[in-house]
Amino acid sequence: MEGPVIRFEGVVKSFGAQRVLDGLDFQVERGQCLAIMGPSGSGKSVILRHAVGLMKPDAGRVLVEGREVSALRHKELSELRRGIGFLFQEGALINWLSVRDNVALPLRENTGLSEREIAERVEAKLDLVKIARHSFDKMPSQISGGMKKRVGLARALVVEPRIILYDEPNAGLDPEISASINQTIREIQERLGTTSIVVEHRVACIKTVADSVLFLEKGRAHLQLPPAEFFASSDPRLRQFLGADPD
Repeated sequence: MEGPVIRFEGVVKSFGAQRVLDGLDFQVERGQCLAIMGPSGSGKSVILRHAVGLMKPDAGRVLVEGREVSALRHKELSELRRGIGFLFQEGALINWLSVRDNVALPLRENTGLSEREIAERVEAKLDLVKIARHSFDKMPSQISGGMKKRVGLARALVVEPRIILYDEPNAGLDPEISASINQTIREIQERLGTTSIVVEHRVACIKTVADSVLFLEKGRAHLQLPPAEFFASSDPRLRQFLGADPD
């Protein structure tokens, strides 16, 4: 399909009297990774929820692969979501399922694959995110925060998505583990050719994973540039947001 994979056109979203998105326009081209930065409460995670159809805009349109998300029927929306992987901030693992079964869950719910096919795909994705095989049968309480994030990423990948949405993939991680996660995200991007949106505030993550960076301000796209130009920009609002010594 030609054209942008994800497009927001004049999207407005309010919660009560608070307008979070105020005519937001941007697009993500196929195979590209867009990072979104902005102050707390500026609507970054709200964007991801619109892209996957968990929220509907009050005005404007969200198009994913040429389809207006809010206009899709339940079956069509389910079909769209099968092509989207979503990495939540905390990994969102189910505590009573092993690493292996957490990753297998989307396949058991939404596909007609056999258990053998599921096992093969789960192991391949856990290998891809560098989870050691002796950890496949551990419970979430037995693994580190960084490993939980990797397992969450494997679960997002197991449906073999065309699109991946990342909600603060570095949240709660120390710099060394963050760097490893960032490199894994970039490797997946390059190997699989996925289209991605990353909501993140850590500069090191964005410099590693992004092809383009959008600065969200008062519900609008204030600035969007390639990473090198973005972080070199003299835009006063961006400089105020980043501070004197961004990480």
